[in-house]
Amino acid sequence: MSQDFLIKLECTQCKTVNYQSRKNKKTLKERLELSKFCKGCRAHHPHKETK
Repeated sequence: MSQDFLIKLECTQCKTVNYQSRKNKKTLKERLELSKFCKGCRAHHPHKETK
């Protein structure tokens, strides 16, 4: 069985959920943070993984 699960990425500025991604929870224990374009802010901001 694969350990890849879908995660949601939330903007740190306006708190909107904009992206979904996959993460292997066996190899990556900490929360993921990526710089993405936010449609609400209309700028690049860090997006953090939600619960």
